[in-house]
Amino acid sequence: MSSIKIFWFGILGVAFFIASVVLGGMQSADYNHVQQYISESYAIGTTYGVYLRIFGFIPSGILISLFAFFSIPKLPKSQLIKLGFWGVAIFYGLATVVVSIFPCDEGCGKELNDASASQIIHNLVGLLTYLFVPVCLIIIGAKAKEWFNGKRVSLISFLCGGLTFVFIAILISNPLSNYAGLYQRLIEGSIL
Repeated sequence: MSSIKIFWFGILGVAFFIASVVLGGMQSADYNHVQQYISESYAIGTTYGVYLRIFGFIPSGILISLFAFFSIPKLPKSQLIKLGFWGVAIFYGLATVVVSIFPCDEGCGKELNDASASQIIHNLVGLLTYLFVPVCLIIIGAKAKEWFNGKRVSLISFLCGGLTFVFIAILISNPLSNYAGLYQRLIEGSIL
């Protein structure tokens, strides 16, 4: 596959994700990007949640996975590169698809009272994403130093992986914070 097509998989995956977040926030006058999780915009029972999942988040996850999988043969041969990109493909791209198929309950049950099976799967996959993807970004950064002009890619990967860890720690320390939505968007932005 050509590098241009792979590039566009990545760009379109990110664009679909960002557009879905923005449109999801617009579906309700009460939705607050700073306070509410992204998943709350497409939770079970939201007016346009099904459309956001089917036409936004699921295509985003598929495109990001394709970008990561098809990038591997284009990069220098390395088991760590494979591990990092496979991790992004599975724990970010495919995980985005899974959390869209299994949306959270209305309000996203932040306190996990009477959570549905869909909510439990959603939270478990989200947790795996936040545990593994920052590590994958740092692994990619460690090997990117060896590429042509790789020092810049390496620095960006380390910075984004590190920022992701910082904001995950902040979010996990107080998931009921009035800034939980902002922290999650900073995490997602660092990954994307």
